[in-house]
Amino acid sequence: MTTVPPLHSQVVVVTGAARGLGALMARKLADRGAKVALVGLEPEELKAAAALCGPDAGYWEADVTDLEGLSLVAQAIKEKYGRIDTVVANAGIAIGGPMLDSDPAAYNRVIEVNLLGSITTARAFLPALAESHGYLLQIASLAALTPAPLMSAYCASKAGVEAFAHSLRAEVAYQGIKVGVGYLSWTDTDMVRGADQDELMREMRAKLPWPANRTYPIGPAVDRLVAGIARRSPHVYAQAWLRGMQPMRWVLPSLVAVVGSREVARMAPRLALTAVSRMHAVGAGGAADEAARRLRRP
Repeated sequence: MTTVPPLHSQVVVVTGAARGLGALMARKLADRGAKVALVGLEPEELKAAAALCGPDAGYWEADVTDLEGLSLVAQAIKEKYGRIDTVVANAGIAIGGPMLDSDPAAYNRVIEVNLLGSITTARAFLPALAESHGYLLQIASLAALTPAPLMSAYCASKAGVEAFAHSLRAEVAYQGIKVGVGYLSWTDTDMVRGADQDELMREMRAKLPWPANRTYPIGPAVDRLVAGIARRSPHVYAQAWLRGMQPMRWVLPSLVAVVGSREVARMAPRLALTAVSRMHAVGAGGAADEAARRLRRP
């Protein structure tokens, strides 16, 4: 049996690390002795986040959908530290609202960043992980386990990254690489706070059954993710109750189809009136204005 190296001897890369979940994960990994490489947009925020991770931390600006740029970053990180042991594919964005009311470019960008960006991250870093017999943790979501109306782009992307990670696990196991999936419910991040600024999204979420209708503190969620990274777990649950959703997932689409359709029909007049104002995008690793600016980029 392969022995898992302790975190204090590992080099860990975290994408989407400029703020929020990624920044705190990098700091908690550094607190446990890991040398962390923060990757994301917003160079000033990245620099500040890296400064909190100690003198061995480094940061690199990169778009996770840019294979050439991300491959150069992977090479630079390996040159700096000599190896890469773990990669956390955390970068992501979200929009909310009916699919037909959404800006097609913004809608597609969610899938591009969350799903294709995760695939690009794997392409860029798997060669280094093969050399170290390392670990890739793909951050997914409760949205991978259950569909949600008004969040179809995000749910599609997170269901996609879950399936991608499960498929990849079997492909790379013979190289000594382990692959895990991290699941989070609504956690106190920029993304969730941005969604809660929308009255109808907030109202829809309040209709969810407990415990899915709560917003959970970020600290304990990250602690559980870091513990899963240390174990190189195939599944990591940022909130313990999410584990219990796995055996129930077969029934959730039918349940959501009944309850969700009723709620959407009730909200339909208000959704139409507020379609323009609700178009927002919040990056998991960036502020709303930065995410929106990049979504508008040709």
